[in-house]
This record gives sequence, C-alpha cells and structure tokens, in this order.
Amino acid sequence: MGTAGLRALLHSVRYEVLPAKATEDKVLAHVPRDVAVTVTASPVKGLEPTLDLAGRLAGHGYRVVPHVPARLLRDDLHLKEVAGRLREAGVDDVFVPAGDADPPAGVYDGALPVLRRLSELGRPFAHVGVTGYPESHPLIDDDVTVQAMWDKREHATYLVSNLCFDPRVLGEWIVRIRRRDVTLPLYVGVAGPVQRAKLLAMATKIGVGESTRFLAKHASWFVRFAAPGGYAPERLLTRAEEALIAPGAGVAGLHLFTFNQIAETERWRRALLDRLGG
Repeated sequence: MGTAGLRALLHSVRYEVLPAKATEDKVLAHVPRDVAVTVTASPVKGLEPTLDLAGRLAGHGYRVVPHVPARLLRDDLHLKEVAGRLREAGVDDVFVPAGDADPPAGVYDGALPVLRRLSELGRPFAHVGVTGYPESHPLIDDDVTVQAMWDKREHATYLVSNLCFDPRVLGEWIVRIRRRDVTLPLYVGVAGPVQRAKLLAMATKIGVGESTRFLAKHASWFVRFAAPGGYAPERLLTRAEEALIAPGAGVAGLHLFTFNQIAETERWRRALLDRLGG
C-alpha cells in the first residue's frame, strides 16, 4: 500500500475489546488516549459489564464506544436508562448492532427500531455506528443487509464492517454499497495480529454457551489464521489498497478486532507506523 494511505488508516483506528476482568488494565497500559476503544456486549453476560467498563474507561479520558445490541434491551425504559447512564459518563458514541441474543431480552429484535427510538429521544449521542457485512451474514441474505444499511442511514453517522479476510470481496462490497447510495463513513473491520492458539484460548474463556456460539459462528476464522504463512493484517491491507483509498470509497479508518490481545495489537500498529515513517 502507498505509505501515505496506510499511514493515515493506522492513525485513524478503533480497538474493539471484550469486557473481561483484565481489560481495563490492558487498555491503560497499552492504548494511547487518541485511540477510540469500543467495548463489546455478550448475550450471555448482558449489558452491565459493557456499561461498567465503558464508564471506567471514559473516566480515564478515552473516547469509548460501547456496543448496545438491540436484543439485549428489555424495553423503551431500559433504553432510556442505558442512554442516560452513558451520557452521564461522558460517552457520545455508541455502536448499535442487532446482537445475537436468542431469544431477545425484550421488545427489540433488530437495530432499526432502537435507532429510530434514539432519534425520537432527541439523538442523545453525537455518533451512532451500525454494522455492515462484506462476507455473508450466516442468518441474513446479502441484499437484506445492504437494504438494512440504507434504512438505517437517517439514524446512524457511520458504518463498521464486520471481519473480512478477502480483499476482493471487501472491495466489491464497498463499491456495491456506495452504488446503493449508502454514503455513511466506513470503518473497515480488520483482525489484529491474532495467533490462532490465542484466539482459541480467548474463545474458551468467554463462557460455555458463548464459546460454543463463537466457535460455530466463526469457524472459518480459525481456518484463515491457521493457513500456511498465517494471518498478517498488513498483507490484507496491502492487497485491499485500491478499494480502501479509491475516490468515493469513504473509508474513515480501521476498526481493529483485538480479541483482547491489546498489547500485541498496539505493538503491531506502532511497528508498522515506524516502518512507514510515522
């Protein structure tokens, strides 16, 4: 990738972390304050660990983006309580996916009704992110996911793509959504420098039911990480260069899935920036 293009992407990153026991200490030790930290939510553990960690990290001066999955919200009152709590903590950015809770915890079965309700509540958050799926969602048809992004555009301010390991698929998807007039700024989802063994260890620590769901949903990830030569995020970025920096692509930065390998991800980013001259 051209030095300037890759350097700009590496300076505009978000680190996705899981709200585990040691996450706060890892973030404080390794993540600069100018890097946004997004905090996932588990259908097994519910929203509380996410809200708690988001509040603590915001108190440390981070720009925090908690995930607020629709299927973890009980009702309108719960949504108001969550929004109020986050605003009180100084959070002005939330990511609203549908979520994997099955059955849903309450009245919301998808992200769009939550987004509409937030708009009706006066748009309490300056920034609202929604999901895009470059590689097919296991439960939703591709045309439906693109239409969903179109439907959400009035209520969201940016788009985050789910993981994609194929630069051709990623490039074609970006062209496709832009042709459909989905113009939201895009953060491209990229796995950090994850080792397969560590990913498997992480998966087995997040709860029996959650681990089973994780492994079943993302079995192909393990195959990618175990492929000859392993997985290298810079190789994916290099091969996707044309799509990421093309006029009209609207790529605002990178959303790095750390899988809680936070120190490793930051070391990788800093080393690559050093090689590119900062």
